[in-house]
Amino acid sequence: MSARPLLNRRLAGMGTTIFAEMSALATATGSINLGQGFPDTDGPEEVREAAVRALRDGRGNQYPPGPGIPELRAAVAEHQQRFYGLAYDPDTEVLVTAGATEAIAAALLALLEPGDEVIAFEPFYDSYAACIAMAGATRVPLTLRQPSFRPDLDELRSLVTPRTRLLLINTPHNPTGTVLHPDELAAIAALAVEHDLLVITDEVYEHLVFAGAHHPLAALPGMRERTVAISSAGKTFSFTGWKVGWVTAAPELVAAVRTAKQYLTYVSAGPFQYAVAEALRLPDAYFEQFRADLRRKRDLLAGGLAEAGFRVHEPEGTYFITTDITPLGEKDGVEFCRSLPGRCGVVAIPNQVFYDTVEAGRPLVRFTFCKRDEVLLEAVGRLRRL
Repeated sequence: MSARPLLNRRLAGMGTTIFAEMSALATATGSINLGQGFPDTDGPEEVREAAVRALRDGRGNQYPPGPGIPELRAAVAEHQQRFYGLAYDPDTEVLVTAGATEAIAAALLALLEPGDEVIAFEPFYDSYAACIAMAGATRVPLTLRQPSFRPDLDELRSLVTPRTRLLLINTPHNPTGTVLHPDELAAIAALAVEHDLLVITDEVYEHLVFAGAHHPLAALPGMRERTVAISSAGKTFSFTGWKVGWVTAAPELVAAVRTAKQYLTYVSAGPFQYAVAEALRLPDAYFEQFRADLRRKRDLLAGGLAEAGFRVHEPEGTYFITTDITPLGEKDGVEFCRSLPGRCGVVAIPNQVFYDTVEAGRPLVRFTFCKRDEVLLEAVGRLRRL
């Protein structure tokens, strides 16, 4: 065989994800998995039954339309109007994807060329780095540092160069739980307009904001025509395996993203698209109760982690808690997480894998609280052994 490496050099160093490694470790050791962010209970029964009904009625069992079924595209547009006052044409400004992960990949592959630069908050969701690399672009990190994990807007401005093509913004932010405030969003919007930058916003945790509210960047002056907004059903309705996501943007941006997307999965999740269309139309009481339940779970786990000796950074949103392990006499999050199952039967995720600036993330570890109360209580009891 050729001496040339088999893996595309752009993906060098991006082997098995930390999520796969830690989930396999959880299975092998019988540990409680507070690493990967998926609930251990299903979402609303009426939504699950809607999927069963679609299957039985033969809706979506064959290829659905490439942009997504009309019912779901209309429901997404209604959702944006209902919660944010944003008007989108379901025929030209909404695109259904295989989860938010595919939406991110399609958007980055469509909008970037080799040599472009992308400014993204770090720590960042690991697929950001891979997709930017596959597009031949360069990621430029803006580090969110403890204890506040808020973006330094002066530093952000200093990072913009003539090669900067777009900003990749995640709010509510995984893994820190930071929710961008209106003044921060306004500054980011002004910067994007000033330098004529595109913006991709990852908003999958939009309904999990525990203090204040989620504010879409696309609603700000000058941003509607330059923002690709991404969200999905998995986190909001607790059906992460369905992989139903969407893009909302101006027609020209949607057309560009759709061009790349059609060569990735083409279509997916046919019957589930009908179910998600119904889910998006659930009454306000569902969204309010969902948020209240997760806030309570956050407080339960945060209290237990603090009692176990971690320095806890209480998240404003998402369903993750970032902790600092140095009060436990630990320094390296990767070593800590690999030893944790053996020490007390719990799995977590080391934040440093989400950083280019490794030292900033080295002592940080992420736990998820989207689990049943009894699981969280058992995990807290085990962690007290530390």
